[in-house]
Amino acid sequence: MANWSKTLSFELAPFAITVNNILPGSTQTGRIESIIHTRAQKSGRAPEEIRQEMIDEVPAGRMADASEVAAAVAFLASPAASYINGVNLPVDGGRTGSL
Repeated sequence: MANWSKTLSFELAPFAITVNNILPGSTQTGRIESIIHTRAQKSGRAPEEIRQEMIDEVPAGRMADASEVAAAVAFLASPAASYINGVNLPVDGGRTGSL
């Protein structure tokens, strides 16, 4: 997906269309709750323990709120980001280990 969107960003740039990816990390949503509970059931551990392990992987020390991911999307869709094209933007509290 990342390579395809980079190619697409080259193709659409002459038309003032930008193509960027948001790479969300663990975000407080119903889906993450489902993942936590499934892992807890499979491992026989408490959901709180699974959640804390996930949080411990994030340098920011917490999961994102969905509004934080939405803010990144809104920024990239705004005129302020009109010259940003072909990027993969991690919104993950610093968890991604490389550029």
